Amino acid sequence: MISVRGITFSYGREKVVDHVSFDVRRGQCLMILGNNGAGKSTLINALNRVLTPQAGQVLVDGLDVLRLSRRQTAQSVAYVAQKNEMSHMTVFDCVLLGRKPWMAWGATDEDLRLCDDMLGRMGMQAFRLRYMNELSGGELQKIMLARALVQQPQLLLLDEPTSNLDPKNQHEMLHLVRVLAREKHFAVVTVIHDLALALRYGDTFLLMHEGRVYAAGGMEVITPEALYDVYGIHVRLPVIDGHVVPVVV
Repeated sequence: MISVRGITFSYGREKVVDHVSFDVRRGQCLMILGNNGAGKSTLINALNRVLTPQAGQVLVDGLDVLRLSRRQTAQSVAYVAQKNEMSHMTVFDCVLLGRKPWMAWGATDEDLRLCDDMLGRMGMQAFRLRYMNELSGGELQKIMLARALVQQPQLLLLDEPTSNLDPKNQHEMLHLVRVLAREKHFAVVTVIHDLALALRYGDTFLLMHEGRVYAAGGMEVITPEALYDVYGIHVRLPVIDGHVVPVVV
């Protein structure tokens, strides 16, 4: 069980995230939803210690990862940012950096195998010797996800992971993340703007409004009334081929 308790972050006097708490089980994908400025990306950056929250805990099996060393935190939590800088290193070397929290002196045969296997799962094996600064935005995003996954995290944090992907790759990536979360038994917390993708691939949801939790839970919290309060739009939620598909009216 991953438990987030009372995370609070302010820029000066402006409180951007206000005592946010939620739980997510291993094997589950939680989607953070809300309009621009709701505090979603600030929250996920605070969970990963990119930002230092003024208050709160991130408990992984009861251990507060915000109180651990950076290396210990990286052994429990992996993060994929919305924007990533391209560098002149090979794809394989970039993915191998995800094993750094577990390395003592250098890469082992097991480290190399894990990287090769993950590139294969991502369909990116043919890119292993390409340079990162030669990749498209979508290809770069997939490699950064591969790097995070080889960390073997207990908690995977994703900030707009589909923003640079075409529709086919959006579905493939989120499907793979959900499959791996269940297979490897880790929890996923994703900030996402695409409501249709969130409802398709999320197990639970955190709706944020003005830095606070509006609602948290399963599909029962996704109602037309809640979506109007959070986004300010009227949405119908018909079920099509077994999936809830939001329709703006």
